[in-house]
Amino acid sequence: MRVTICVVGRLRAGPEKSLIDDYLKRFDRTGRALGLGPASVVEVEDRKGGGMAAEAALLRRALPQGAMVCALDERGKALSSPGFARRLADWRDDGCGDLAVVIGGADGIDPELRAEVDFSLSFGAMVWPHMLVRVMLAEQLYRAATILAGGPYHRA
Repeated sequence: MRVTICVVGRLRAGPEKSLIDDYLKRFDRTGRALGLGPASVVEVEDRKGGGMAAEAALLRRALPQGAMVCALDERGKALSSPGFARRLADWRDDGCGDLAVVIGGADGIDPELRAEVDFSLSFGAMVWPHMLVRVMLAEQLYRAATILAGGPYHRA
């Protein structure tokens, strides 16, 4: 199951980008034998200042055709790391070839796009900067792969 992380905004070189690249490389390596990956990041940017609706249109175009769409949203379902791993495995086992994870811009995800997604995931009740959420998602993808592989990374 390929994973496409569709995000609003461009991430410049720096510690966040280095962490994301590292975790996604680990995810690809660990997930390959499990039918997970590769993972890629598609960045969109609303240069015309059209707001959340314009960002949503750009995000829709970035989604792989036929993908299961998961939005990261504070109103979504909070899962444990093993629960997230099971969710990924279930989607894979149900024949999902593409998973698209959507991360909105500073104002979040347009309500119309939020209503269209297949699943909403929350990283807790707190609001996180969208650049940090990318790092957290990349780490959780890697963690999920190690959980499914029976590796020692997740110690809970």
